[in-house]
Amino acid sequence: MTAGPRRLGFLLLPEFSMMAFVAAVEPFRIANRCAGEPLYEWSLYSVDGMPVAASNGMTLLTDASIGEDASEPTVFVCSGFNHERHTSAAVLQWLKWLAGQGGTLGGVDTGAFVLARAGLLEGRRVTLHWESIPAFEELFPGIETTTALYEIDGRRVTCSGGTATMDLALRFIAADHGPGLAMAVSEQLIYQRIRERSDHQRMSVAARLGVHNPILVNAIEYMSVNVAQPVAVADIAAHCCISQRQLERLFAERLGTSPVGYYLQLRLAHARQLLQETDRSVLEVALACGFGSTASFSRAYRRRFGAPPSRDRSGLAAPVGGAVNDDGSAS
Repeated sequence: MTAGPRRLGFLLLPEFSMMAFVAAVEPFRIANRCAGEPLYEWSLYSVDGMPVAASNGMTLLTDASIGEDASEPTVFVCSGFNHERHTSAAVLQWLKWLAGQGGTLGGVDTGAFVLARAGLLEGRRVTLHWESIPAFEELFPGIETTTALYEIDGRRVTCSGGTATMDLALRFIAADHGPGLAMAVSEQLIYQRIRERSDHQRMSVAARLGVHNPILVNAIEYMSVNVAQPVAVADIAAHCCISQRQLERLFAERLGTSPVGYYLQLRLAHARQLLQETDRSVLEVALACGFGSTASFSRAYRRRFGAPPSRDRSGLAAPVGGAVNDDGSAS
């Protein structure tokens, strides 16, 4: 049990995820109502103390700027996919100061990027939104990442975002005031099961693609873990203990494409994430996704997304175009 209200701070960076933020705060508000007393208090911070617009365009008022000393012993960084654009030297300095005061620091959604840039995640186990994990690992290869919903490693807390922040908040409530209150809050949220830290962020391959053939699922998972150094279709087939012809027929029947075409789409999707979320050069991204040159990479990328890689690097993402041709000749 905690003595007095537990005080929390939330640093809102422009274009933060409103979903992740609200899912974090609402359980604490409901805990206060269920208990009939203020168990939790929170303050919102922005760089300049002014209102901050979320990624959905909605704007929230804040209580203070980062130029002021934070009295909360726990502060979470809430950011979105354009975190790098809004991570200033002042933000990093403030976070370092909080860490120096012995505070607990958390990152919600892509907030782990900000904490890592401040040098505050060395030797820690962290998680973040599944879509951002590849980019994070490219930028910070020395930091251990997981696909858990949230991680609590000493005075560092990271969360994958989305509704996972609700599970993290309920975990705090259970630790502070017992599982009974956490269950009562969960009931109020019409949240039937409080998920464990180790629960998966994503649905299984079978559920995502609507396929249940174990051989096809095995092949796709094998492709997914071999993006940087693509393996031959014959080797994928051997891994699945079937012939290459059988594998090609399976992809055509169930997914309407070839193994080569599907594999290429996986690699290009990974490349797009790296372009949008890291400062790696186009050549470095091409090599990280198994392309031998920028020329072949650019041809395949333009065919898939309708624009060259430089368009996404500038932050002007083009709409997704049609599927890549199945011949895979551009790879």
